[in-house]
Parts: sequence; C-alpha cells; structure tokens
Amino acid sequence: MAGLYYEEFEIGRVFEHAIRRTVTEMDNVLFTALTHNAQPLHLDAEFSKNTEFGKPLVNSIFTLGLMIGVSVVDTTLGTTVGNLGMTDVRFPKPVFHGDTLRSTTTIKDKRESKSRPTMGIVVFEHRAFNQRDEEVAYCLRSGLMLKKSAA
Repeated sequence: MAGLYYEEFEIGRVFEHAIRRTVTEMDNVLFTALTHNAQPLHLDAEFSKNTEFGKPLVNSIFTLGLMIGVSVVDTTLGTTVGNLGMTDVRFPKPVFHGDTLRSTTTIKDKRESKSRPTMGIVVFEHRAFNQRDEEVAYCLRSGLMLKKSAA
C-alpha cells in the first residue's frame, strides 16, 4: 500500500501495523556499532550480568527507529516530504534480544502548512509493544506530508 496524502489522514484514526519484528542480538550489536554507541549495556554480556537487568538491553534508538519504520508502509511511503520533529520520546520498559515488537500509530492532529500550500503537517502518535503487550516505546512525530493535489 502506498502512503497516504495529507487529506487522507483523519484525526483519531488508528493503524495496527501488520509487520511484527523479533529483535535479535545481531540487530542490537550492529546498530550500536554503526552508531558508535560504546555503552556496555548494549554490547557487553558480562558487564550486563551485573546490572538490574542481568542481560544486554536493546539500544533504545534502534527501538525508536523500528517502531517508526514499520509504520511507513501504512502511512507515509512516498507521500512524506520529511520529519519535522519528535517529542515525548520515552521507553517505559526495556527491550531484550528475542523480544517480538508490534506497533500502532494514531493520528493525533493535522494542519495545513502556512508556508507550503501543497503540503500539510500530520502529528503521528507511535507506540510499540512487546510480546507481553507491555508498552516499550512511545513518541509523537510531526511529518510534512504532500497533499493529493500536489501529486
């Protein structure tokens, strides 16, 4: 499914994204290494044994990217101009290797762009849940979206 245009988003609409993803150790180590994050909580199993979690945590920025990434096909594929910002980012529960995540997106707000008449701004509320239905990530994201008339 191609992404939706600004006019097609309705405030309050909820997307239950069909894509689910089991997070692997490779995902975590590769992402953490690619982003030069030397935090031993993500990379060092021996170090992590002595933390309150007892094992490595998945890098929260990977979790954020995955949560937003799985929303693209249903919402913004080919119709977004770009992200304007993310707020209220939080991670209420940790993610571990082997957790399977699913995500939802709710349209919280939308408005016409004042400076770009062929575009509008949509506020997306993203949530990610693990296999126990515990919320593991949350954020509000503002996206600059093309209008159908501009396509």
